Amino acid sequence: MFSARTLAWVPIVIGVLLYRSGDLLLNGVLNRSSFPRGYIADGNYSSDCKTVRDYTVSPEESLRFCEDETFWELYDAQAKLAERTVIVSCDPGRKAWNTVMGPLRDPTPHGGLWLYAFAGDATRRDGKATRILNPNISVNQAHRITLKNYPQNHDFHPLGLEIWPSYSGNSSNLYVINHARKETVVEHFLLNPAHPTEAKHIRTIRSLHFLSANGLALTSPDSFYVSNDHLMTRRLPIVGHVLPLVESILGLPLGFVSHITLNKHTSTETDPISKKEFAKLFIPFANGISISSSGTDFALASTSMGEILLYERDLATNKLKHKKETIRLPFFPDNVNFSPSNSSNGLEEIIVGGHPNFPDLIQVAKSKSAGSPSWVIAIVPKESGNGERSLVFDQDAPVSTNSKIQMDGVRWTMKTLFQSDGVEEKRGFACSTAGLRDPDSGVIYVTGIYAQGGMMVCKPGLAN
Repeated sequence: MFSARTLAWVPIVIGVLLYRSGDLLLNGVLNRSSFPRGYIADGNYSSDCKTVRDYTVSPEESLRFCEDETFWELYDAQAKLAERTVIVSCDPGRKAWNTVMGPLRDPTPHGGLWLYAFAGDATRRDGKATRILNPNISVNQAHRITLKNYPQNHDFHPLGLEIWPSYSGNSSNLYVINHARKETVVEHFLLNPAHPTEAKHIRTIRSLHFLSANGLALTSPDSFYVSNDHLMTRRLPIVGHVLPLVESILGLPLGFVSHITLNKHTSTETDPISKKEFAKLFIPFANGISISSSGTDFALASTSMGEILLYERDLATNKLKHKKETIRLPFFPDNVNFSPSNSSNGLEEIIVGGHPNFPDLIQVAKSKSAGSPSWVIAIVPKESGNGERSLVFDQDAPVSTNSKIQMDGVRWTMKTLFQSDGVEEKRGFACSTAGLRDPDSGVIYVTGIYAQGGMMVCKPGLAN
């Protein structure tokens, strides 16, 4: 029985929520927009977009329920970029084991990593064949990556991941956040272009700085930032199914970002971590993170607030200095990725994937709904950094960001890259979490956390 004092707090809590994120509450919870079956910017969804799951094998062995994706860049002996492939983290057992949304029912089935190579990638520069990746790897197809020397009886539930580039065919350090049975850890692998479907497991890295690890961004082959979405996690006994939800709904600023520096794996040190420090505290639901190619900008998704937080980064100390921008979004953002743009000021776009309707996402997670919509946008720098805010933008999209957000920013605007109603039975794509756009080919890759198709590849204006 609630007391009068308890009930008196209800309008105060509602008022705080409306004040802090009223637009997001209306856009992402209370209202349902009429999303199209599918939309791809500057292209035709029905002919340009396809999922890459292999339906000839069992769902347990195929690419589906994919959370994150990252480019693996391969440079030749002249230090020129020769190829750019995609590595994806997927977990078909996610509906039975999800330490962020729940439930924590069965951690036994393993998730997996996948490799996807685009057909035009190896010959698009100067018309010359420059392939570094093993030529036996077929293109336009997903390939499961075998985890070599992976510890027995050790769970694998991958979430955020990133890989260091390969130079002249050498092996790359690959780091993957693993929401294992007892704790969240980071797995360290080596991946070589000559054998790109075999990831050699090097070590499992443990730390309280991985309490609720979600996103990962590399600062060197042996160092990275990691975001932690909650302080109160679902692993807490008795209250674990309540407190994380309270933390999310109230937008409590209890998430954080840490920076980790490792001892090289050839070191004799027993502890793989040489240095660990908090880079930024007090972030509501700190989710996806990304670093610009210059290394000076750091983007962070605050999911429960519907915001992208842009910080200035100190290259020498890895400190995240003052906040340069807070960008409000019309949906709940998940993962973020910097991407080069054609802007004359040299700034990069930020590609953001997220969830337009959170109740629909919950229903899909519980297998009670046919689909949850997808939305991927580009936050686009304006040519003039001191421009004016506009009342008209993103007009080509079926559901425009402009219909949810009245004005864009002084230094940025928005463009919808991808939308879908998420009804996969009718060829929609559900539950978008991440978006990547290849700056050379224009190919767009979208992952879906509960998408049966796993990853969608869109090639606007290109022959499939």
